Amino acid sequence: MTFRSYLVSSLMLSLVSVSAMASSVEVLHWWTAGGEAKAANVFRSYWQALGNEWQDSAISGGGGKSAMTVLKSRALSGTPPEAAHLKGSELQEWAALGFLRNLDHVARQGEWEKVLPEFVQHSVQSKGHYVAVPVGIHRVNWLWVNPQVFARYQLTPPETWPQLLTIARKLKQAGITPLAIGDDQWQLNILFEAIVLGEGGSDFYRRAFVQLDQTTLQSDTMLHLLELFHQLRDYISDDYGDIKWNQATHMLVEGSAAMQLMGDWVKGELTAANVIPGKDILCLPAPGTNGKFSYNLDSIAMFDVKDHQKQQAQLQLANMIMTADFQQAFNRVKGSIPVLQQQPLTSFDHCAQNSAQQLQQAIKEQQLVPSMAEGMANSSYVRLAIGDVLSGYFNNPDGDAKLAARQLARAVLSAQR
Repeated sequence: MTFRSYLVSSLMLSLVSVSAMASSVEVLHWWTAGGEAKAANVFRSYWQALGNEWQDSAISGGGGKSAMTVLKSRALSGTPPEAAHLKGSELQEWAALGFLRNLDHVARQGEWEKVLPEFVQHSVQSKGHYVAVPVGIHRVNWLWVNPQVFARYQLTPPETWPQLLTIARKLKQAGITPLAIGDDQWQLNILFEAIVLGEGGSDFYRRAFVQLDQTTLQSDTMLHLLELFHQLRDYISDDYGDIKWNQATHMLVEGSAAMQLMGDWVKGELTAANVIPGKDILCLPAPGTNGKFSYNLDSIAMFDVKDHQKQQAQLQLANMIMTADFQQAFNRVKGSIPVLQQQPLTSFDHCAQNSAQQLQQAIKEQQLVPSMAEGMANSSYVRLAIGDVLSGYFNNPDGDAKLAARQLARAVLSAQR
């Protein structure tokens, strides 16, 4: 179906009864970086093409911390937006507080249980009820590589973390920043979770970050992983404290850095810079994670509002998000893959197609794990507690792995109370 025919059919055959007047929704999100902003524009254009009004509440700040602060203020003052980008633990916390609208009837009409993977269904449910609309699936454990830099120094992309360290030493001697990363807590969390998944394995990862097992958090394996994590501080930019994730991607594109460990939202920045993902910049599984999949799921939650027209607009927005045409258009730009099963990805780039294949393999072989760094594995309190310990340890030149492991275990235990 073409975009034009989709719009016509959507107007005539809407899954919900809507007013003849234009619907208006305010959407709060943090898709403000170059590539993400383009994806937000796709979202807005689809809604507006249906004759509706879009009120954009875009809050800048990587990871959504600033957006959550604004959202809390709005909700407590009784003026929440109709829709907001919420996911993982934060979605669950808002649902538990009673702010979100039950979407079970929309899910039944759209047969979500048939068209969505089981892990996606669970991710947008709270106490067995749907409280958000899934938008796209991101794979977090990607290693992005500048092939020209590697070719110049006759290097082969690493498949293990020890190999990455060896390559990093050679690149540093040549005056190239081996690993592009900033000092945002969530960026360091992504790096560490990739190390845990690659070196520790999926079962160890689940014990540490999903089950929060105290013995695992203080084990010899965890000490080894923390030591490896700390070694990487020798191979980042001297000014990494001032680098945002999208700026790190630009370092990679320019060739001043050779690698970046980051989720596939990086592709939005690459395409915005006219760079072909999978060709000009390679997308490879983070070392040791081939066949493993750490997932992050974007979703849009509908806040409980009393106005009937706003309620109808929310339903229309939810149904639009779940159409195949929207899923294709949005996720191609965002860098993610559609949530709908059996979607053809022939128009997607090589990295997205590989991501979909790796997802199916990971589900089949039980190698699918929720991202700790992106708030999919546990509560926001636990995620922040882990991040505080990791950031303090990484930034301390004399960081002690044994002390960090003890601090990690204590911080996680305290955050659960």
